[in-house]
Amino acid sequence: MNLRQWLDSIEPHFHKGGKYEKYYAVYEMFDTIFYTPKTVTKFAPHARASLDLKRTMTYVVLATFPCILFGLWNVGYQANLALAELGLAGAEGWRGWILSTFWIGFNPSNPVACFLHGLLYFLPIYIVTLAAGGACEVSFAVIRGHEVNEGFFVSSMLYALILPATTPLWQVALGIIFGVVIGKEIFGGTGKNMFNPALVGRAFLYFAYPAQMSGDAVWVPVDGFTGATALSVSASQGFQALSTIDLSWWEAFFGLMAGCIGETSAFACLLGGIFLVYTKIANYRLIAGCLIGTIATSTLFNFIGSDTNPMFALPWYWHIVLGGYAFGLVYMVTEPVSAAHTNLGRWWYGGLIGVMCVLIRVVNPAFPEGMMLAILFGNMFAPLIDWFVVNANVRRRRQRHV
Repeated sequence: MNLRQWLDSIEPHFHKGGKYEKYYAVYEMFDTIFYTPKTVTKFAPHARASLDLKRTMTYVVLATFPCILFGLWNVGYQANLALAELGLAGAEGWRGWILSTFWIGFNPSNPVACFLHGLLYFLPIYIVTLAAGGACEVSFAVIRGHEVNEGFFVSSMLYALILPATTPLWQVALGIIFGVVIGKEIFGGTGKNMFNPALVGRAFLYFAYPAQMSGDAVWVPVDGFTGATALSVSASQGFQALSTIDLSWWEAFFGLMAGCIGETSAFACLLGGIFLVYTKIANYRLIAGCLIGTIATSTLFNFIGSDTNPMFALPWYWHIVLGGYAFGLVYMVTEPVSAAHTNLGRWWYGGLIGVMCVLIRVVNPAFPEGMMLAILFGNMFAPLIDWFVVNANVRRRRQRHV
């Protein structure tokens, strides 16, 4: 008996009247992981489209692969570089044991050693994210009698990539649980959430446990090593001071700096963004609107200037390569559920996020990074933006027929 036959044989037990009917969501989840659903529409209209929800979510996950691959190498590279600077022969703990036992080593010039070192930090974070968040998804699906939706795989991947590699695993679990339950399920589940679930979980950790989510000691996973991010250096000393940490714009663009696991490389994000726009998963208006808002606001601050705030002088082309701007622009701003849905509204929605990101970075002294808060702020106003756009269209049409 093959897998398809076995799944078909146990399926009746999960339908209404079967002894496991309340666990149908769990059966359906495993069935659709391996096979395309065999259900067909029974009533008109019969719309044909090349994209379904599962393929859409799969494309988004595929688009994160450049960030994943580069992020794993960069985490290991930054860790191995820190070990060399501290004069340490290797890392402590089980990761150090694995890398030493299998003669992988800690050479920052060895791409394999860097990649595997980073992988040993990413895997536990992602496994815990899947286990804790997946348990919440399945529980809500079982209670509501709904199917388990593939949207969680996207949220779990994005959430894991926007965490520092040093995040304690219990905080990883707590953050994704908060993001799934408060950010999505209380609104009704996938397709009904007002906020991006991954960002909700990340914001919760940021405000609940700031010591593990900010500061100079959380970005490189080596005990005793501290190093400010490029954005923090810019905020305190001005972007000209980035030369003191040997960081050029091109190095920042490619992501050769400390930060969260998957969000340092604007180049990797660019590759993912091109794929998402080409496959029409992401709407270019959201990206363009955000860039316009960023460029306009940062240029205005450059023109105004300040003798006491170095961030006023940060040009727009530095804004887009520092912090989580590029990652948020490509994977969070374009999230279709929590973004504006009208074409004109998408321009305004993206522009609002771009303006807010620069405002938070420049004017607010407490948060050197502003993309996360700006996107959540935009999520909150997306329905209102669409309301204004729709009602403006209605008024114009009424006037044409008067």
